[in-house]
Amino acid sequence: MIRVEQLHKRFVAGRGRHARVVQAVAGVDFVAADGAITALLGPNGAGKTTTLRVAAGLVEADGGGVSVDGLDVAAAPRAALARMGVLSDARGLYPRLTARENIVYYGRLQGMTRPAAESRAEALADLLEMRPLLARRTEGFSQGERMKTALARALVHDPPNIVLDEPTNGLDVLATRALREALRVLRGAGKCVVISTHIMQEVQRLADHVVLVSHGRTVAEGTVAQLCALAGEGDFEEAFVKLAFTPEERAQGVGRREAGPRGEGP
Repeated sequence: MIRVEQLHKRFVAGRGRHARVVQAVAGVDFVAADGAITALLGPNGAGKTTTLRVAAGLVEADGGGVSVDGLDVAAAPRAALARMGVLSDARGLYPRLTARENIVYYGRLQGMTRPAAESRAEALADLLEMRPLLARRTEGFSQGERMKTALARALVHDPPNIVLDEPTNGLDVLATRALREALRVLRGAGKCVVISTHIMQEVQRLADHVVLVSHGRTVAEGTVAQLCALAGEGDFEEAFVKLAFTPEERAQGVGRREAGPRGEGP
């Protein structure tokens, strides 16, 4: 379980007299349960990625905090992060290593023995339908192939909590479908899965619980049906626009521009 409590984070943008403080997160609050897929949904710049970077221990919060299975990420980062698998938007792989070598290397960094890491790489190759990739160097991989390898690397130590930042960005239809199926399998195994996205259809197809983030804050949460009921709308995109944007923003058409694509096919 991942618990985010009243998270706040600001950055300084620019330099010298042009410097200004940007409040990236100003009160994100949610609980992601085990055996469920929790989606952070919000427009670009809403604070989703910053929230997940704090959860992954990559950025220090200014206020509030994140706990993983009861372990405070700030107070006990090594113990907390050992219980997480993180797929960020920067899916850097070692290009001269094969997919298998990338996965095994990361397993070794997580304290696994080489035989255990190699065995786990084989199991993940079946789960993610990437067995033909194992012996290939990752240099020249397609976006979908890179995603599968990076996800396998994040899962190699079999963490109970999995965090993915906009994992379907740049993927084609088949790669998106394969990722969805893998996430459903992980949910069925009791994992806590958190994904961030701005794609309506992705949320409707995958999420058990939706946390709607706007202007750095949690503005609503619940199932897709509950959010539609809260907004008084039958269409999820309409509900998203009504809940995530102010009346002034909607009048200017901001919500329509930021609602994002409907997503890939079934």
